[in-house]
Amino acid sequence: MDTQNHKSRKRFRKWFKRKHKKYDPYQLSQVSDGGEDQSDDYLDEIVTQSMEMGSHTSTNELRIFVGTWNVAGRSPIGSLAVDLEEWLNLKDAADLYVLGFQEIVPLKTRTVIGTEDPTEARNWNLLIEKTLNNKHGSPWFTSISNPISSENYQYVDMPDPESTKSVSNHTGSPIVEQYEMPKGVSKYNLMASKKMVGVFISVWIKSELLRKFCISDVKVCSVACGIMGYLGNKGSVSVSMTIEGTSFCFVVAHLASGEKKGDEGRRNHQVSEIFRRTTFPRSPSIPTDNHISHPLTILGHDRIFWFGDLNYRLYLEDNLARQLINKLDWRALQEFDQLRREREYGGVFQGWEEGAIEFAPTYKYSSSNCNRYSGGLPSKSGEKQRTPAWCDRILWYGKGVTQLSYFRSESKFSDHRPVSALFSTQVEVEKSTNPRMVSLQTILPTITLPKATEQSNHADRTQSTLLSFLVEDIEASPTHKAKG
Repeated sequence: MDTQNHKSRKRFRKWFKRKHKKYDPYQLSQVSDGGEDQSDDYLDEIVTQSMEMGSHTSTNELRIFVGTWNVAGRSPIGSLAVDLEEWLNLKDAADLYVLGFQEIVPLKTRTVIGTEDPTEARNWNLLIEKTLNNKHGSPWFTSISNPISSENYQYVDMPDPESTKSVSNHTGSPIVEQYEMPKGVSKYNLMASKKMVGVFISVWIKSELLRKFCISDVKVCSVACGIMGYLGNKGSVSVSMTIEGTSFCFVVAHLASGEKKGDEGRRNHQVSEIFRRTTFPRSPSIPTDNHISHPLTILGHDRIFWFGDLNYRLYLEDNLARQLINKLDWRALQEFDQLRREREYGGVFQGWEEGAIEFAPTYKYSSSNCNRYSGGLPSKSGEKQRTPAWCDRILWYGKGVTQLSYFRSESKFSDHRPVSALFSTQVEVEKSTNPRMVSLQTILPTITLPKATEQSNHADRTQSTLLSFLVEDIEASPTHKAKG
């Protein structure tokens, strides 16, 4: 076999010299300055590459942490970092952290209809960054005054993970808070961040993965479906992104409150509105007829995670619910869970999955710094009567997702307890079988011969490339015929 390959390379070398001894527009014979023998070695390498070229697909595990927390309009404070550390479960670190918040500002008239204020979003990002990167002191962020927006930001082979990052939604406004990181400090980098009134999402990725994976098409879309169906006191913020060839969508939502009969229908309607109105623009660099074009809708993604204060309650009287809670009988209590019933009856989230709930209802606690549910008998004067419920939920849709954990944390910062889930999924990465090899078409570009030469040669030869001649030569070899 080696003898036949050597003969094939020799025939190619003779053809190449004969064909281009007078005209060598790319000076391929001058790649090396060592003379004819080194030039021959260069051609040998090209021929060998053409015979050995190939690729394979490797499967990589990606661990995704998804968390949701209604913080009841309270601003983060320094001591809250301990609560975040317990919620983020840093002992079992993930590759990607996707955090959704509700009510990061009080839902008052001026915050709902007024101009967006990024202050609280920035404060939460500072706290998240310090917790993920084990920095509890002065902020490691510095804001960039004039961020550059990009319709299609791609993290491809980034040599410096501390470089400035900027992505935008289809309106052109920045969708990620702009920060600069000191070199060598960050274990996790901010990928995307977006606030709509009180709904807020913050996505962080392990720095080394920015070099390991091709991450592209990072985009967001917000949908307001609160008062009159179009104000942002309720609604969603979604992030879409592609990791290698797998598309992901993360949807954080805050749905209609209330435990009266029929309120679950309002929540179902808002879910359908979010599905209908959430869209992500196609990347302008990708042709519309490309079969791998960026998804336009939530359900167009491969892996989808929907989480937030979904506000579904219990079909159960308050005193009976509290009795089951005192018994820690979560299985019996789930039989009356609205979200579970609506999924079973086809009202919402058909075909979606949620892990087994093995923790106490997350809402509503009497106040901050309190471990007692609001209401009950006897209740404090002026205290709201609320039946405890699992308002804070995490669901997913798509193949290839395994939930590793689903739990609540015990921070008393608000009247909700934070909830989180850890997932494992697979990302396929296509690589060359030999990282040193590159395409022959890269090494040997198409050569257009001068008009004089074109007139003296056959038309089919003048339009060919070196690659096509090489294929002809290999196909004519005895080895190739023997395989056929």
